[in-house]
Amino acid sequence: MGVIMSGSRMPEQMISAARMFSVGHSNHATEDLLRLLRAAGVTAVADVRSRPYSARYPQFNQPELRAALCDRDITYAFFGDFLGGRPGQPGLYDTDGRLDYERVRKTAAFQRGLHRLIEASEECRIAMLCAEEDPLECHRGLMIAPALVERGIAALHLRGNGEIETQGQMENRLCAETGVGVGILDGLFAPTLPEVERRDLVADAYRTMARRKAYRLRPDETGDGE
Repeated sequence: MGVIMSGSRMPEQMISAARMFSVGHSNHATEDLLRLLRAAGVTAVADVRSRPYSARYPQFNQPELRAALCDRDITYAFFGDFLGGRPGQPGLYDTDGRLDYERVRKTAAFQRGLHRLIEASEECRIAMLCAEEDPLECHRGLMIAPALVERGIAALHLRGNGEIETQGQMENRLCAETGVGVGILDGLFAPTLPEVERRDLVADAYRTMARRKAYRLRPDETGDGE
């Protein structure tokens, strides 16, 4: 099951009860991003970009974004130092220079950022913000969201067309796109699959997609962050 298609409606009570969202600024106009946030009732944005700037879309540079959000009474907070997808520690990258999301999640900085994010969600309806529209293209979906699931929190993902994708729907799409668990997670006996086995398959799908999508250092980089 993928993104909620046009004409489908997520129960209003599910949206109103949610405290954690994710969104990508993509190539939106500022007002289009604000419309997505307002429609979900978001009251705070946690910027999880390692570098809160965009050469291609300067409207989402930190000063401009902060001002636009504040004008709409949406709080802005920078979380990139804790939850960013291009950290500066060389040991968090594998031998090919690819960021290892599982290593990152074990760091004290990531755990501290995750704790702060969860604490903030008790007071605000938070949207984690990065660049990519699709959470399967972004560390917010592949690194942060599964860590939240381990804490019992399932984010809702705001898509650029105004639709909302649940964490479960995103994970189903993840498994379909990676091919992990095909015939098992979607087979006749899928309802009888033990939860621990299902989570192991989903974790493998996350690893597979991370190897495709995680940031990879350029030859002239040494892991000094972005």
